Amino acid sequence: MSDQTSAPQDELDTSEPKIESHDPAVPPAYSAFMRQGWGDRELDLPPHPVTDHAAARRARLAETFPGERLVLPAGTFKVRSNDTDYRFRPDTAHTYFSGNQTSDAVLVVEDGDAVLYARPRSSRETDEFFRDRAYGELWAGRRPSAHEISSSLGIEVRHIDSLPDALAAPGKTRVHRGVSAAVDALVPGDTGLDADFARVVSEMRLLKDDWEVGELQEACDITALGFEDSVREWDNVLKYGERWLEGTFFRRARAMGNDIGYDSIVGGGKHATTLHWIENSGPITPGELVLLDMGVEGRNLYTADVTRTLPVDGTYTSLQRELYELVLAAQDAGIDAVRPGTAFADVHQASMTVLAHGLEGMGLLPVSAEEALDPESKVYARWTLHGTSHMLGMDVHDCGQASPESYAKGTLAESMVLTVEPGLYFQEDDLLVPEELRGIGIRIEDDILVTADGSRNLSASLPRAAADVEEWMGSLRS
Repeated sequence: MSDQTSAPQDELDTSEPKIESHDPAVPPAYSAFMRQGWGDRELDLPPHPVTDHAAARRARLAETFPGERLVLPAGTFKVRSNDTDYRFRPDTAHTYFSGNQTSDAVLVVEDGDAVLYARPRSSRETDEFFRDRAYGELWAGRRPSAHEISSSLGIEVRHIDSLPDALAAPGKTRVHRGVSAAVDALVPGDTGLDADFARVVSEMRLLKDDWEVGELQEACDITALGFEDSVREWDNVLKYGERWLEGTFFRRARAMGNDIGYDSIVGGGKHATTLHWIENSGPITPGELVLLDMGVEGRNLYTADVTRTLPVDGTYTSLQRELYELVLAAQDAGIDAVRPGTAFADVHQASMTVLAHGLEGMGLLPVSAEEALDPESKVYARWTLHGTSHMLGMDVHDCGQASPESYAKGTLAESMVLTVEPGLYFQEDDLLVPEELRGIGIRIEDDILVTADGSRNLSASLPRAAADVEEWMGSLRS
C-alpha cells in the first residue's frame, strides 16, 4: 500500500509552513531569534545501491517514449486523523525509476535526461525549519538537501517550486496519474496516453534483475524471522490472541525492514475463512488452526508475501492434517508448474485440479471433479475462492496495470517472481459441508522465482510439510 501523509496542503506549495490552529503564536522576536546561530551540515552520501539500476530503467523508459516528457510523482502525506498523518511511503513507480523515497518529489524524464524535482530541507532562514509539522526539521526530522539527494541517487535535483514551469513547456507529456492531485492538475489529462504509460511502467517491473531478487530474498528471510518470533511468543499469543501475533511480526518488520508490505492477516479459527481478515482482534483457541499471511517490506521497498497455517496446539488433528496435506499437494502442483514458457494461468489450474479432485473425494462436489473444473462450471471454487498466484515485487500485488497479454493471459519468463498460494475455506455457516469442516480455513503461500530451468522458492526457509511445521513449532517453543 502507498499510504502516505498530510493535512490538506498542496505538496507543490512551499511558501507557508504547515501549522495547526492550536499551535502557539510566533512573535517576530521569536521568529528572528530562531533563524540565528545554527550550524549547517552538508553530507557527501555514497551512491545508493539502486543508482545504476534506476538509471538503466529510466533509459529504457525514455526509449519506449522517444521525444516525450514522462512524469512520475512520489505522492505526499495522507491524513490519518485530523492533524495526524500516515507514515509516508512513496509511489512504487517513482521509486523504481529514481530510487528516491522522500515525499512530494516528482521525477521527470525527457529526451533521455532526468530531473528529480524534490522538496529538500529548507533554509534555516525560514520559519519552516522550526514551525512546519510536515517538513520542518525540528518537527519531522532532517530532510536531505538537494546536493545529498543528487549525490546519492546520481540524478539532477531541482526544487519542486520550479516544476510548474517545467511542465508548462511545450511537449507531449504523459503523467503517472492518481498519485499526486497537485501534479495531475498541472497537466491536462489524456486517458489514452496516461493509461498506456501506466501499462508500460507496470510491465517493466515484471522481470526482476539480480539486485531486485536479492532484495526480495532478504525480505523473505526477515519475514521468516518474524514468523519465528511469533511462535516463540506463543504463551502470549494464547493470552492476547491475534493482536499479539500482528504486533510481534510488525516489530520484526520495523526493526529490520521498512514496514510490513501489507496489513497482516492473522486469522484464528473461523477468521481464517475470511480472505482479507485484517482486523486481527480475535482469540487464538487451542484445538483450532491459525492462518498467518504476513510479509516484510525491506528498506528498498521490496516485499515478501508468505502464508502458513499453524496448529494452535502445535500438532494437527487427523482432520486438520488431511485438509492441510491436500492444500500442500495443490501448492506443490502449482510450484511444479512454474517454469519459463508456462502460461501464468496454468499455475492456478494445476493447483485447482488437485483441490477439485480432493473435494470430489470428500463427497462435496455436486458433479465430478472434471466437470467442476470446466470454465463454465467452477463450482469447486465455492471452497477455494481466489486465484493461486500474483506477481510480487515492490508492490505485494505487483505490476497491477500490466496488460492481460503480458500478465494474467501471458506466459512466465525467467526472473519473474510470483506467489503460489492455494487455499481451502469452509465457512462456518456452509450447510453443504459436514459440521466438522465448518469454520476451517487453510492457505499455504510461498514466493517463487522463475529460473532458467524451473523455479526457486525464496521463502523455503519456513517449513511447509505438516510434520516439519510441528517440529519447527516445537523447537521454537521449547
